Amino acid sequence: MAAWNKLLEEFSAQEEANRPSWLQKRFVGALAQIATRRGGRNVLFYCSGFLQKPQLAPQLTQLTPEELNGFMSCMFGMGWSDGLTLLLHTPGGATNAAETIVQYLHSKFDKIEVIIPAFAMSAGTMISLASDRIIMGRQSQMGPIDPQMPIGGKYVSARAIVEQFEKAKEEITGNLALAHAWAPILQSLGPALLVEAQNALDYGERMVAGWLAERMFRKHDDRVVMGERVAKYFNDASSHKSHGRRIARDEARAQGVVIESLEDEQELQDCVLTAYHLATIMFEQTGVTKLLWSNHGQVWLKNAP
Repeated sequence: MAAWNKLLEEFSAQEEANRPSWLQKRFVGALAQIATRRGGRNVLFYCSGFLQKPQLAPQLTQLTPEELNGFMSCMFGMGWSDGLTLLLHTPGGATNAAETIVQYLHSKFDKIEVIIPAFAMSAGTMISLASDRIIMGRQSQMGPIDPQMPIGGKYVSARAIVEQFEKAKEEITGNLALAHAWAPILQSLGPALLVEAQNALDYGERMVAGWLAERMFRKHDDRVVMGERVAKYFNDASSHKSHGRRIARDEARAQGVVIESLEDEQELQDCVLTAYHLATIMFEQTGVTKLLWSNHGQVWLKNAP
């Protein structure tokens, strides 16, 4: 594996006209090497430049329904029986987009593994939990899956909205005089928001629980109970406190999530991290904000306007 700074030196040493082809050749080479493991697999890398381009509008770096077009394009011609190795690096995004992508992947592949080079947060965690197994390094992380709702120009956890209403109910029941203090807050939130927040929490948790029972835990007699328990843990914003909280592999394993260590396969680790570093260079040096790339050479790119 070439370290990030070494790869950047090699990239910078190329003549400017040759840099795009150099990046492409090295990137495709890393994915092709990953595809040779365990008898041959399809490999697809979904990667976002959210770390390199935090100033961009969320739809340019987060998971959106548009990504389905990219998955359809990049999966064209794959042998479905070979299974899929999905490398995933994303801050998350729309829950509906995650649902659409997972259902499409499940309709094609009986065997899916997800490799997390660095971050698979929020909706990215949902997609990861829909696989048969996850491969993570020491640096890798997932995160809580509680949905975020737009309130007053910023995003707020749906769990926080539910808990605020519950706190207001409890305090007002205990002391009616507090109703005046709570009135402006509750009026600003609106009566339908509580129902929407609870529906969003139930929707995501139930969906992930079903995927876990169907895939990762399908060989267990108590797969439904296991799926519900793991989904509830990842959806519990009250415990996690922050939607961006790091959930590392040991913590996820403790909940029963099937996770292998990236370091256990040195050649795989080298190729995965090389591909990841090359993607970050691409985000830094070009207008690309999101990419999907397969070992078969199919590419889907999203560029900043």
